[in-house]
Amino acid sequence: MIQVDLITGFLGSGKTTFLRKYARYWINQGVKIAILENDFGAVNVDRMLLQDLEGDYCGVEMIAGGCDKDCHQRRFRTKLISLSMQGYKRVLIEPSGIYDVDEFFDTLYDEPLDQWYEAGNVIAIVDAGLEEQLSKEAEFLLASEVAEAGCVLLSHTQEVSEETAKAAIEHVNRALEAAHCARRLGEGDVICKSWDDLTEEDFQKIASCGYRTESYEKMNFEEKDVFQSLYFLELPITREKLEAAAKELLADDSYGHIFRIKGFLEEDGSWIELNATHRSFTVSPIPCGQSVLIVIGEGLLKEKIERMFL
Repeated sequence: MIQVDLITGFLGSGKTTFLRKYARYWINQGVKIAILENDFGAVNVDRMLLQDLEGDYCGVEMIAGGCDKDCHQRRFRTKLISLSMQGYKRVLIEPSGIYDVDEFFDTLYDEPLDQWYEAGNVIAIVDAGLEEQLSKEAEFLLASEVAEAGCVLLSHTQEVSEETAKAAIEHVNRALEAAHCARRLGEGDVICKSWDDLTEEDFQKIASCGYRTESYEKMNFEEKDVFQSLYFLELPITREKLEAAAKELLADDSYGHIFRIKGFLEEDGSWIELNATHRSFTVSPIPCGQSVLIVIGEGLLKEKIERMFL
């Protein structure tokens, strides 16, 4: 049976950064893996950030977004069927930051996928600097993405105090309580250290963490009605102006509550990648990209945001 690992985490928590390290661990073990970028967006920026991992021991695939949930799930099933025939021993799935974890289990238990696949690990990423005030929908997603995780990793721990990291865990536990989930995170459930300091022993623990079976009260809402992803293509903007615009958008809630801004810009024949949240802001060179910028959040004012990039 092919083991399937799910890496969950709220928008901007750092799933792709961890996935790169986790994939390297399996590649170094000589295990042939496939990475499946499973996003609801019409343009998958994170897929491009993983392309350098592709080789004899790693394939990177994506599911095209821009469709309704049923269509998206059918594409998910079709992609898994295709991967089952390519000799992979493990599949690592990075879904959207607004993903329903139950869909993962429902899909794997369905025929004919249950003949080839079994759930391996559910790994949840939580930002150590988690915002204190979140909408009720965001609180539910936070709880649902952690509830069944075999292991929880705090991201950005090197950027916050020990007290702030502890507050993030307490926040998750309050979200679990609000969702009527009996689970509470304890010391043995959470890895709280800089990811640059993760040891072979840490990765062995993560790679064998499994998952939990927990119940919680579902919140009925359509993700697309609460969270938005705005796509801006071929922006006529310089790097300097892009950085200034992104910082202002993240600082000013009059544009909406923005979780993350990510994308690529070509300037003077070279590509740069922008990845910005309230806690982290990076601009770095990348070999190739696609001229797209994505703004993700709640209650976004598209026209007002767009004017910032013109």
